[in-house]
Order: sequence, then structure tokens, then C-alpha cells
Amino acid sequence: MIENSAAAGTGTAGTFRNPLNQGPDPFMTYYDGNYYLSASQGTSLQIWKAASLADLATAQPNTVWTDTTPSRNQDMWAPCFRLLEGNWYFYYTASDGSNDAHRIYVLKSSGTDPLGPYTFVGQLGDAWAIDPALLILDGKYYLIWSGPNNLLQIAPMSDPVTLSGPAVYLPSSGGCTEVREAPVTIQRNGTTYLLYSTCDTGKPDYQLWMRTLPPGADPLNPDNWTQYPNAVFGRNDSANVFGPGSNNFFQSPDGTEDWIAYHGKTTSTYTYDGRTTRAQKFTWNTDGTPNFGQPLSLDTDIALPSGDPKSAAVTAAERV
Repeated sequence: MIENSAAAGTGTAGTFRNPLNQGPDPFMTYYDGNYYLSASQGTSLQIWKAASLADLATAQPNTVWTDTTPSRNQDMWAPCFRLLEGNWYFYYTASDGSNDAHRIYVLKSSGTDPLGPYTFVGQLGDAWAIDPALLILDGKYYLIWSGPNNLLQIAPMSDPVTLSGPAVYLPSSGGCTEVREAPVTIQRNGTTYLLYSTCDTGKPDYQLWMRTLPPGADPLNPDNWTQYPNAVFGRNDSANVFGPGSNNFFQSPDGTEDWIAYHGKTTSTYTYDGRTTRAQKFTWNTDGTPNFGQPLSLDTDIALPSGDPKSAAVTAAERV
């Protein structure tokens, strides 16, 4: 008999439990037999690597970047790393420790290892900016981020490290009057879904809202984006989950399942402390929109992604 464990990352056979990491603002991807996870750390950029999602909580961090330049060696937040044209590009926010100094920066790897080594490429844009995300649409690159007054912006890119046009403001609804941040996109059947977080992340009502872009539409035209009328992911008081948001998406190892990684906390108190990385599978509605359900409690045993080496299906096959 296997005893159930409440420890982070563990569960019954073939399952895991959240949280997967003690940091907020997670970015996770699956590549070449491993999960790679990064989260906001402060004075360094770190990536955790594990073959099974069940092992991420106990994995050791790999520091992939520190910086001695005073203008950008603090507040290293909101990691986003993508494999593009044979190299990994690592986008992030950094500052000198003051809020006004927040800008977006990008690193480039020397090869196809997500752990680097990386070299510094440069700064993207001149204005206040946080939470970069890359959109690739019809072979073109776009950067989406939270700009001045915490409002969403998008700009074209000529390559993964060069903005090639002015920022365009994307009006976005969202429960609270303040904050539109942590944009991320997912695409299905030609439609692009833009998810973003609203409300102050210290509040229990921090939540996800959504806009959609139809196939073939220009993402730089704000009128082409349709606002979804309600929050799509929010607090679950009965599960003791508050402030879920600042998310990204990844697929199961076999590519058959879609997953959301996000941060949440276990208190309704207004605080930035206690935001931890969680993950769970999501599905799709009949109208094509994503269905994220509700954030799950930390004592829930969640089936591992399909194709995970410790998943129930793999474990059963190994016993045959």
C-alpha cells in the first residue's frame, strides 16, 4: 500500500501535488525529455529541471544568469524562454530596485540547452515595462507586455530581439480597475487566445481574463481582438486558493494534453508573500475557448501529464 503524502510535489502513484515551486510568475515548458520551470527570484534567473513533474518540487535550481550592471541586477521577474531559430531566448523584467526602472531584457543561449549558457543581448523598449511574452503568428514575431499604468501593449518584432514598430495599446477589461499584466497567448484552430492577469497580485481577487483574435487578423489592430465578458480563472475559496494568475501554458510529454502553470496563495489577506507555482490540466469548450475550471487545492492528488515517466499509464505499462 502506498501512503498518501501531503509534501509538495508528491501524491499517490501516478499523481503529484502542488506547489511545484515556491516562486511566483512561473514559466514552464517540456523539452527533450524534461520539464523546465522558471519563476521570479529577484537577483538571478533560475531554471529547475526534472524528467517528471512529480520531481520538480525537489529539483535543485540552475542559475542561468546574474548581472553586475546596477540598472538591471534586481527585480528579475516574469521569465519567458522560447526556442527560436535554433537558440533559446530568455525574456525577463529587471530594474535597479526601484519601480520606475523596470524594463524588459533578453538573453540568447549558445545552443539548444535551455540551461544555457546565455549571453546578454539587450533591452527591449525605453518605457516602463514588465511581464514580456512572445507571440508568433503567421511566421511573424510580436512582443506583448504590461506597459505604463500597467496596461497591455503589443509591438511587432523583426527578429526575436528587435522591436520593429511602435507599441500599440490593447484595451482590456478585468474585474478590478487596476492592473493588466502577465499576458500570455495560446493558439488553437487558428484562433489566438490572449490571457492576462488583473487586479493587484497581492489581492485575493487576482484573476485571469481573456481576449481572442480570429484567424488571419492583424494583432496590431486593437479592434480585431474580442473581449471575453468574464474572468476565466479566479479564486476558489472552498479549496483555499486565492489570487491565481500570472500563468503560462505547456503540453504533456506526449503532446495530447494542455496544461496551465500559475501562481496562487492560501490566504485571502492582501499580501505578496506565499505565492507559489502550481499546475493543472485544462480542456476546451465546444465553442473552441479554453476551459480552465477552478484552481485545485494543495491537498489534491493530480494525475501526472500523459507521457510523464511517473504517470499511472507508464507505471502500469512497466509492470506488464
